[in-house]
Amino acid sequence: MASALRLLTAALVAAAFFGAIEPAWAVIGQPAPWELGMQQAATPVMADIVWFNDFLLWIITGIVILVLALLVTVIMRFNVKANPVSARTTHNTVIELIWTVIPVMILVLIAVPSFRLMFFQLDTPPADLTVKATGKQWFWTYSYPDNGNFEFDSLLACNSDRTKCQSPRLLAVDNEMVVPVNKVVRVQTIGADVIHEFAVPSFGVRIDAIPGRLNEAWFKATHEGVYYGQCAQLCGRDHAFMPIAIRVVSEKAFADWVKQAKQKYADNDAEPLTVAAAAPRHGK
Repeated sequence: MASALRLLTAALVAAAFFGAIEPAWAVIGQPAPWELGMQQAATPVMADIVWFNDFLLWIITGIVILVLALLVTVIMRFNVKANPVSARTTHNTVIELIWTVIPVMILVLIAVPSFRLMFFQLDTPPADLTVKATGKQWFWTYSYPDNGNFEFDSLLACNSDRTKCQSPRLLAVDNEMVVPVNKVVRVQTIGADVIHEFAVPSFGVRIDAIPGRLNEAWFKATHEGVYYGQCAQLCGRDHAFMPIAIRVVSEKAFADWVKQAKQKYADNDAEPLTVAAAAPRHGK
């Protein structure tokens, strides 16, 4: 009994220690070394996802502690040495009601915020901007139908043999998707060849890009900066080399970028653009 309690105490101390130092390691918009939890939220949807994850963690922790305590109690009090003559009790109405009603209540407690979050993710509010993301082997093409209907390709920012890559490695791209801060952005996804998946962890966005089918997601970035994601489907040989980079800037910087983009990409020119008065790379 004492050893089990010591083990449980050590586990709780370790969890508290790593939970306390994790924010110091976290980097906004991209994964960080030794990061244990999710990326920091940059949208209301992701903030709700993080809250729901932490909420479930408390419930799961309570269940694990309760089950462990019951197991230890049974082992220590109801073994053959402590009870050489076993009891003949076969039914206990109160206990059977408890272990039926309490799990149902826990499931209801989980279901209510779960359904709320699901509807929040899927119910797209009136959009301020629409961007169409087309997954190709193996890069993304972004179209801006609300801003002149220009489009451009976004490829991994590495040399041909990938020995030299821009930072962050295997996440940086030559042409970033640019969106304004605090605006609802509707992302329409489709695949040009095979199934891809548009996934940006800090935005709480993950949606399939399927050939012949137009899917839709949305986000509202609340901080300026650059946020990274990747294709989350096993889409082929270079699946690991088609990242997503979204630069969130002020409304003025976005308007200036759109003016440049209309000229640069009028003939589908893939030359990289610069964003005037761009935000810091990590939203700070």
